[in-house]
Amino acid sequence: MLNLDPIQMRLLEEIADLHTVPEGAYNIRSNSHAAGRQSSANIEITPKTDKAGIDIRIKPGTKNESVHIPVVLTESGLKEVVYNDFYIGEDADVVIVAGCGIDNCGVQDSEHDGIHRFFVGKNAKVKYVEKHYGSGSGSGKRILNPGTEVYQEEGSVMEMEMVQIKGVDDTERTTTAELAAGAKLLVRERLMTHENQRAISTYVVALNGEGASADVVSRSVARDKSFQKFDAKIVGNAPCSGHTECDSIIMDEGRILAVPGLEANDLDAALVHEAAIGKIAGEQIVKLMTLGLTEAEAEEQIINGFLQ
Repeated sequence: MLNLDPIQMRLLEEIADLHTVPEGAYNIRSNSHAAGRQSSANIEITPKTDKAGIDIRIKPGTKNESVHIPVVLTESGLKEVVYNDFYIGEDADVVIVAGCGIDNCGVQDSEHDGIHRFFVGKNAKVKYVEKHYGSGSGSGKRILNPGTEVYQEEGSVMEMEMVQIKGVDDTERTTTAELAAGAKLLVRERLMTHENQRAISTYVVALNGEGASADVVSRSVARDKSFQKFDAKIVGNAPCSGHTECDSIIMDEGRILAVPGLEANDLDAALVHEAAIGKIAGEQIVKLMTLGLTEAEAEEQIINGFLQ
């Protein structure tokens, strides 16, 4: 069993849907210490010896297995940088569930910076889920700065689900990817900020091989006086296809900046960027209010549906 208190278990539920010890391989980190670790026959997890973090090695051909590596922080003033490297063997098909939850009830800032590198083997398929969540009544900030590097070999597929809906005061998410021939990257970001929160998302994807493709889509809501920036760049270095999209709802005194970036270095690089920022349409609210909802309830229904 994991040696976690009720607050830490609640955070695990929020970021990884865990109610108990997960099946298969896992590494659960709590307040800069390992709270539980287990490898499986096909997935080996070992701690790094030169710095904080772990190496995850997934054998070639591994199918229908998962690995959970969530992090929870409940100590005010705690700041850490963790380095995790994933080596996914050829023809593997796995799910990786990460994420970080911070509960800060103190006056000092708490911060987790997670640096993840993925080396995805030929024809391997990976679904990666990363959820961020913050809670706590203290005045100290909850800060998360994830850095992700993806290196995909020929024919591999990487699907990334990046979610941050509540409680994170400041975040800078940086994601870079390099794709070989026939490799495919799918990113779905869902983000909501409120009060004075700040969220910066930066993506740089290099399509280096023939037939490589990327689809990077962000849906976000900025409430109160929060600020968001979505900066996505796709570089086409071969016959390839790339698409980025930012679809955002702005409310109250929120601010949103969308920065498109397309760089074609090959005649047959087909790259597209789309961006839309706007408020909730009044007729949508009126329609829901005719069904008996208050205006606030109607707004919440629209937002929840938008961020699904």
